[in-house]
Amino acid sequence: MKKALRVVASLLLCSAILSACGGNGNNTGSESPAPTNNSASNNTEEATVKIIGFNKEETRKSYLELLRQQFPNYDIQFQFVDNKQFKNVVTTYLASGEGPDIIEGTESSWIAAGYLEDLTNQPFVSRYYDTGIKGFTQNGKVYAIPLQSWFEGIWYNKEIFAQNNLTPPKSFDEWMELHDTLRNAGVKPQAMGAKSWESMMKQSIGVALNDFYSKPEGKDFDGKFGTGEATLSEAWLSAFKKWDETIAKKNLTPDMLGVEYDQALDEFATGKAAMWESGPWAYETLLQKNPNLKLGMFPIPGSAEGSGWLVGGPGSSWSVNKNAKNKDAALKVLDFTSTPEAQAALIKDNFGTSFLEGVDNSGIPEQYADSKAAFDEGHVYVPWGNWGTLAGNDIIMELGKQLQDHLAGVKSIEEVLKNTDKKAEEIRNSMK
Repeated sequence: MKKALRVVASLLLCSAILSACGGNGNNTGSESPAPTNNSASNNTEEATVKIIGFNKEETRKSYLELLRQQFPNYDIQFQFVDNKQFKNVVTTYLASGEGPDIIEGTESSWIAAGYLEDLTNQPFVSRYYDTGIKGFTQNGKVYAIPLQSWFEGIWYNKEIFAQNNLTPPKSFDEWMELHDTLRNAGVKPQAMGAKSWESMMKQSIGVALNDFYSKPEGKDFDGKFGTGEATLSEAWLSAFKKWDETIAKKNLTPDMLGVEYDQALDEFATGKAAMWESGPWAYETLLQKNPNLKLGMFPIPGSAEGSGWLVGGPGSSWSVNKNAKNKDAALKVLDFTSTPEAQAALIKDNFGTSFLEGVDNSGIPEQYADSKAAFDEGHVYVPWGNWGTLAGNDIIMELGKQLQDHLAGVKSIEEVLKNTDKKAEEIRNSMK
């Protein structure tokens, strides 16, 4: 039997999902943090450290400047390659035994071919939460460190909320009541571009994060689902039935199936809807559409009152070329990246939260203040990043398309999950 290796890197998913990682969520306006006075800053060796990434250099500007301050004897070079060509370009480099020292991403084929350095025993790996490292681990070995997160929640128009005496909901029932209040006031509660399979997929999973993953039985589910020991139709059904109330209450309607992502963005930005689901990558575009827009983001709530959850995970990662010419220097860069000041620099030009333990979230931009409790509790997670051989877009795309059929009225919520389970089994069988 041939064995298929397929490591999950949320970074590959998020670039496919609305190009989330490449967006500029917010510039906090703070100065770049000063380099720490540790052994790295006293380093006298000279080396050229080549970094290749699919996020543009401007989204790494403060971070790269900090690296050059921290390592004055290193020639830090950054090469951007569009994500559409990224895998092929990097694979060609690695197959030749050459290529960059530090790579954005963790492709399973690179691991299988022995192209990536095993980072398991590097001291800096232990500084991260498991939720950040888990997706870059294969057969007990760690091949990358997470950079800042991508996440998605519910953007809301603060002025519309204030006019109707509303505050961000703490439970799903409260969220549904909020829709009713807005509709009764003549305001469209929520914009959604359901022509894309992604929005409903993420929103329903957000409820599952609250109602299933926060419980003990959800702890090891993703690994079991990946191997076929558990099914979505059993584990997620209760949460998905709860989420389905939003369709029953006509908060999401069949006409949304004809609405594109950009159309929904425009509808929300121009004040024609009070809420819209997306992430930090949409922030600048929203303000360009409407400079006077007062924005906030709250997490997707669950059945019980709480801080809610945001759908997300490591938006990107650094791995090391096993054949890197300057491997020691590359590892020192990753070691320094695993410090609060380096994480702050990463976040400055491409906002996300850090997976580094003990990082203070008090400085997050004001528009995400309603999500701070979720950030503090680590409530940022993406299940499909930990499904082993099922990781990737195939299953979540199937789920999203099944939900589109459900919104159209041709499939029940039970059929949605059972059909997605069937797709998962087909993929597992094809890999035997």
